[in-house]
Amino acid sequence: MKKILFLLITGLTVSVSHSQEISDAVRYSQDNLTGTARFRAMSGAFGAVGGDLSSMSVNPAGSAIFSNNQMGVTLSNQNIKNNSDYFGNQTSDKENSFLLNQAGAVFVFHDHNPNSYWKKIAIGATYENTNNFNNNTVSVGTNPTNSIANYFLAYANGISLGDITQIPYRDQFYNEQQAYFGYKGYVINPVANTDNNTQYTSNVPAGGNYYQENETHTSGYNSKLSFNIATSFKDRLYLGANLNVHITDFRRSSTFYEDNDNPLQATETISNLRFNNELYTYGNGFSFQLGAIAKVTESFRLGLAYESNTWYELYDEVSQSLYTTTQATGGQPINNNVNPNIVNVYESYTLQTPGKTTFSAAYIFGKSGLISVDYAIKDYGNTKYKPTNDAGFRGVNSDISNQLTSNGELRVGAEYKIKQLSLRGGYRFEGSPYKNGTTIGDLNSYSGGLGYNFGGTKVDLAYSYLERKSNQGFFATGFTDGANITSKLNNVSLTLLFEL
Repeated sequence: MKKILFLLITGLTVSVSHSQEISDAVRYSQDNLTGTARFRAMSGAFGAVGGDLSSMSVNPAGSAIFSNNQMGVTLSNQNIKNNSDYFGNQTSDKENSFLLNQAGAVFVFHDHNPNSYWKKIAIGATYENTNNFNNNTVSVGTNPTNSIANYFLAYANGISLGDITQIPYRDQFYNEQQAYFGYKGYVINPVANTDNNTQYTSNVPAGGNYYQENETHTSGYNSKLSFNIATSFKDRLYLGANLNVHITDFRRSSTFYEDNDNPLQATETISNLRFNNELYTYGNGFSFQLGAIAKVTESFRLGLAYESNTWYELYDEVSQSLYTTTQATGGQPINNNVNPNIVNVYESYTLQTPGKTTFSAAYIFGKSGLISVDYAIKDYGNTKYKPTNDAGFRGVNSDISNQLTSNGELRVGAEYKIKQLSLRGGYRFEGSPYKNGTTIGDLNSYSGGLGYNFGGTKVDLAYSYLERKSNQGFFATGFTDGANITSKLNNVSLTLLFEL
């Protein structure tokens, strides 16, 4: 692979990062179901169960259910396959990942004073990979009407030609840079060749039937490090709290290709083009959680947990390049390369993702097993880029409020014990975060697993299957056509637990 050397630009004077989109906000607002194998096998329905290292991620009071010190580590293999349908043409791609999914420990301190109502204090720390971004998507098809030229027109119209041609690329705002690519690559033409011109037309021949390919590769993770404390009152009421540190590292590499066989014209027009985009987002965040579990009877428990908004401080780095071929009737093809070899490094910004409230109930069949149900509510419409009074964020924050909605997540889990062997199963449903229900559709997941208790050591194995449909535009502005994607995720997790 050819090595490309980029010039790193610092201190770029812009008020916001590159053009933030709703999809970026949703990415950091969603968590995949991760954790220990027992937790995953029961689809995460642990809000009223507790006693599992990952149960603290749902309800921090869960650590007070532990009787003894425990530590564990979980490894996972994740395979995701994306089936794409773009104007009737089907393609598929997949990605396989091995990762450290979870690690943690909890220490229990008992109060043996018979006159004390507070029976124990538990202190724990856990790490979880809350979202694995490794993914590949390929969409191929013939668009009957729309060209990517509409993307460049949407940014260019309203910008003077003088700003595009006389301001160096490195000093331009993001929208001016998109207009720069369109103009320098001959994808768009100014209506008048004067510095004060602000209107542009497409240089792609009309007629439709544009052959298009969109390939996207993403990598990285969203992780959470939690510090937990919990206590029990008369072994009937369990209370807990978490302080969470979030770390995100996301890379997306995408390339869009367009070709058309429309008749050549007397002047040079676009025959084909390739538009490359590289995005790197990184940063950290903070949140807290509060939770309670009430033992109504020896068998029946109720749980309530609240997870605050997460406040991220994020940084973006963006690089782009455009390669086009122009040709006129009777002429030879001319290749045009627009590659500034610059990585735009933008100022940091804040993203506030929504909080979540979880209601839980569980019935414990003595030492034979249990059934548990969790229902969580999250309002994606409360997601915000900050500062909210920044002109660059007003539009996207308004779109978030108008397009995203509150959704519910249902998790159901069961466990049955046969001596040292445990059999487990679960189901998970999560509604769409979008009001239209199609940009990202509903999620359905099924899981199962088993565990074996060797005494001081436990081994758990889980398998989960997830399916979700989506239809997100390749670009958020101007050219918003996208493919219908069906994503199918298979995950196998193995956990080793040790009592200390």
